[in-house]
Amino acid sequence: MTASSSPNGSFQQPAQHFPRPSGRAVRADSPWIRRWSGGPAPRFTLVCLPHAGGSAGFYRPWAPLMPPEVELLAIQYPGREDRFEDPGAADMGELVSAVADALEPLLDRPYALFGHSMGSAVAWELAHELTGSRNLAPHRLFASGRAAPNTAVTGQLHRQNDDTLSAELARLGGTSREVLDDPGLRSLILTAVRHDYRIIETYRPAERPPLACPLHVLTGSKDPELGEERSRDGAGGWADLTTARTEVRVFPGNHFYLTPRRREVVATVLRRLDPSLTIGGAHTWPSTP
Repeated sequence: MTASSSPNGSFQQPAQHFPRPSGRAVRADSPWIRRWSGGPAPRFTLVCLPHAGGSAGFYRPWAPLMPPEVELLAIQYPGREDRFEDPGAADMGELVSAVADALEPLLDRPYALFGHSMGSAVAWELAHELTGSRNLAPHRLFASGRAAPNTAVTGQLHRQNDDTLSAELARLGGTSREVLDDPGLRSLILTAVRHDYRIIETYRPAERPPLACPLHVLTGSKDPELGEERSRDGAGGWADLTTARTEVRVFPGNHFYLTPRRREVVATVLRRLDPSLTIGGAHTWPSTP
């Protein structure tokens, strides 16, 4: 594992005010939110956003690794798992607005955003949405497996046939061969993947001022989307998107490095939230409906 940082600003956080929600029961009412960990009085909230075609369940194995000081919230996009019949968002703006509406009542303490692949772009847009119109700036942003929104290379995979889309999933390594070879399962997965690829491939980020929070870039050494070499160049473009410190962490592996390196990734995130936080000792909770 290697680490580097760019000295583009201070590690200081701007003064923030976190309003108290009227009641946290709203969490159980939102189809967008899944909560799997957190003690009786957590000090931080970690919000995780999935990759294209992914679900909140991708982050469920993180729950046993969370200390009670951290509440883990994962976002469930529509059109998959228990939300299979829910209509998908029309574009990135609609998706981010809906996620922000669901999260806003729950951000009553310092929070961080973690997004993998497409989720990193969603996280960046969400950080601006919550900072700008809602005065809820994130404590930190973790961008995994994708270059910065204004430099990431996009294509037209959402317009391609199922075989081409399946080949892309196989290339990235996040979907088992058994699933791709099963016609029924493949059809279900490709429906969500195609929808998400349309969102990310038609997404054109607006010009925005840089964020004020530290930004942490995580990638696999052999990730075809970012990788070790590209991440050295201005942290894959992310270093220009914050006035605070930018750090790069490179783990052995491909685009889905964070599955076999789960403990190392979670430990890295926890140390950045607070150096006193360590893996384990979490009180696990059942998933919300």
